[in-house]
Amino acid sequence: MLDVRRLRLLRELARRGTIAAVAEALAFSPSAVSQQLAVLEREAGLPLLERTGRRVRLTPAAQNLVGHAEAVLERLEQADADLAEARSGLAGVLRVGSFPTATRAIVPAALVRLARRHPALEPMVCETDPAAVAHALRAGDLDVALIHEYDFVPAPPEPGLATRPLYGEAMYLAAPADAPRETGPDQGAVLRTHQDTPWITATPGTLCHAMTVRACQAAGFTPRIRHQVDEFDTVLALVAAGQGVAVVPQLGVTRTPDPGIALTRLHMERRTKVAFRSGAAAHPAVAAFAAALRAAVPPDLAGTGAGG
Repeated sequence: MLDVRRLRLLRELARRGTIAAVAEALAFSPSAVSQQLAVLEREAGLPLLERTGRRVRLTPAAQNLVGHAEAVLERLEQADADLAEARSGLAGVLRVGSFPTATRAIVPAALVRLARRHPALEPMVCETDPAAVAHALRAGDLDVALIHEYDFVPAPPEPGLATRPLYGEAMYLAAPADAPRETGPDQGAVLRTHQDTPWITATPGTLCHAMTVRACQAAGFTPRIRHQVDEFDTVLALVAAGQGVAVVPQLGVTRTPDPGIALTRLHMERRTKVAFRSGAAAHPAVAAFAAALRAAVPPDLAGTGAGG
């Protein structure tokens, strides 16, 4: 009989490519991962791995087995959801991942609603960049998370994960109030107005950074990046100080913008979704938190992009 825990390791190896990466993600030693995969090969009765330098490649049999592992793990999530539904009342820890603007603008109100309906449930929020959410969910470090994608940075499908749309928000070009400004419908023209201006982006490796770079490249230039900052309040402070221009989402703009900043609406969106492991949609705790999130979305966001 194949061991589910070893199938999970094989699934992670298919996603991460190296035994060291799997070990780091799942808090094992590399030797322990290797030993467990060797046992899985004996259980399967045929080779599953081919070594190519520091990396390992899955054999066709192993790739087929990963597909079965996804189905098995999804059914286990469904079984866990059924058991949770049979218990009286929601209780215990719910590990939530969220990115900063949603943590500030959406999550607190959702937690208030959740506490009123399910006081024994203990949500634990951890700020997690959306690029890291898939691994954290599959590893069991998170139960549910908020992720986002941009028009220029669509989220790739992630095996073992499911998502539901939550809201969409507008994107703005933030520039010093005295800077040249193009307000026409041509987004490329709006961005090209600042092709010789310093830019402020998020740090490399984040979706926000990729979004700005790709939007500018689509307009015909590569931005000259001066500052790399992830927190939007700080980004706007730098814009107001004349340090450059930036693309910011609606939730990154304060309710009372600095008079030293001019905001120009762009024809692009950031879309936020709720993510969880495949099969966990019906889990009462996940469903309750998703419902609380939907109820907490401000009216000016609820109608934009929510169906995407």
